[in-house]
Amino acid sequence: MEIMKFGTKAIHAGLTPDPSTGAIMTPIFQTSTYVQKSPGDHLGYEYSRTHNPTRTALQNNLAALENGKYGLCFSSGLGAIDAIIKLLNPGDEVISTNDLYGGSYRIFTKVFERYGIKFHFISMEDPKSIDSYVNKNTKLIWAETPTNPMMNIIDIEEIGRVAKKHQLLFAVDNTFATPFLQNPLDLGADIVMHSVTKYLGGHSDVVMGALIVNDGQLAEKLAFIQNACGATPGPQDCFLVLRGIKTLHLRMERHCQNGREIAHFLKTHPKVDKVYWPGFVDHPNHGIAKKQMRDFGGMISFVIKGNKVEDAKIVLENLHYFSLAESLGGVESLCGHPATMTHASIPKEEREKVGLVDSLIRLSVGIEDVEDLKADLEAALSKV
Repeated sequence: MEIMKFGTKAIHAGLTPDPSTGAIMTPIFQTSTYVQKSPGDHLGYEYSRTHNPTRTALQNNLAALENGKYGLCFSSGLGAIDAIIKLLNPGDEVISTNDLYGGSYRIFTKVFERYGIKFHFISMEDPKSIDSYVNKNTKLIWAETPTNPMMNIIDIEEIGRVAKKHQLLFAVDNTFATPFLQNPLDLGADIVMHSVTKYLGGHSDVVMGALIVNDGQLAEKLAFIQNACGATPGPQDCFLVLRGIKTLHLRMERHCQNGREIAHFLKTHPKVDKVYWPGFVDHPNHGIAKKQMRDFGGMISFVIKGNKVEDAKIVLENLHYFSLAESLGGVESLCGHPATMTHASIPKEEREKVGLVDSLIRLSVGIEDVEDLKADLEAALSKV
């Protein structure tokens, strides 16, 4: 009974009917505190910042999906990242991928650099390049794959070997791929981070983050930070994510299917210059993507011919089914302009080094009828 396939895990792992009523859905334990028989004699719950039964169910479910032992939920993805960096001390150094979510870059540079933690932002497409940045102060390697928004693919297994060789912690932001497409813990990562807001919740109605680990001591340290610093999610949000996860496998299949069609549609479009999608054979590190992912996802970035920011705006203003909005991973298709939205906190020269130019548009391809999505893109591109 323990070895479940993914779809069965999404619906059953870590979850049991409510013992008091038999309710099949985990109840929303909307309480801040719990009655004790005598001081310290309780049923495992004292205060809802520390533990809440709805959150416990979600944490167990997420751990199972990532083939991990311990899950911890936070009030946002950045709350989860914050907890990881709080494992470090002033003077410690972090090696991070140079193409990453703008919010991660912002918390690293604008918050934690002030506390004496140093960050090196480098290309990780060749894992061997990491060695030259490692010194006695290095404590953590931070990677996203596929990266946001250039869809760069990083070899998790190879970086896991580098981390092990130098005895470094290795954390992977698995938001874009989800546990349905890749499991970094199985490939050598120590920590998997998710912006649960995105595909895991899947319905654009929750903001949440999560960490999943296998090591008991590491889980204990992170749980201490989770409780001590208090960036914990409420039970209503945990309930919504539990509900969202039950269809994760079905949604991801459709995101991948639609993503494939849209990527090929854009690749042959006369107004489009470059398309970034890991499923293309000529995409950098496509072979690694094929090896470590089960499919290529629904995230796509593309650049308009001529690279004018005005053209990108025209396209974005004229899309209908692709809603212009921050975030990604919901059932509805979204479009965004990273240079002025999600990645505005990254300086222009840093952005452009990785190819994040002014006309780059990022798509989160939803689960609508793909013919409608293609017609929507065709109509918007015809205005340029």
